[in-house]
Amino acid sequence: MPLTNVSLLKGSKSAERKAVILAEIYQAMRETFDVPEDDKFMMITEHAPEDFLFGRHYMDISRSDDLIVIQLTVSDTRPVEKKKALFARIADGLVREAGVRAEDIFINLVETKMENWSFGNGIAHYADRAPVPQA
Repeated sequence: MPLTNVSLLKGSKSAERKAVILAEIYQAMRETFDVPEDDKFMMITEHAPEDFLFGRHYMDISRSDDLIVIQLTVSDTRPVEKKKALFARIADGLVREAGVRAEDIFINLVETKMENWSFGNGIAHYADRAPVPQA
């Protein structure tokens, strides 16, 4: 049930490279977060240079205009170990398959309660479900 938002500098990636980026993020979620088949709600937004500001050296990491900002909204059911595995798997896949430098991969998880999701028809699909802890 992740909602994936990817922000890029406008014109920095081809259509093919954007497709690879989304595919790698999705595969990483499938492998580390046990995301079901077809659970894909993923968007890429491109920003003009004046609208895409970032710390080029924050935390002593040198970032370039090739920066990819990935924000995943997920249910708050996963332990820290799975989050670390997700971050590593996304970075590995983007370096290997999309040619992105690891320094240019910024990932943020936004966790929300399960009852905060509606997948359509105005239904709170998980509102009556107890949280499922995942090991």
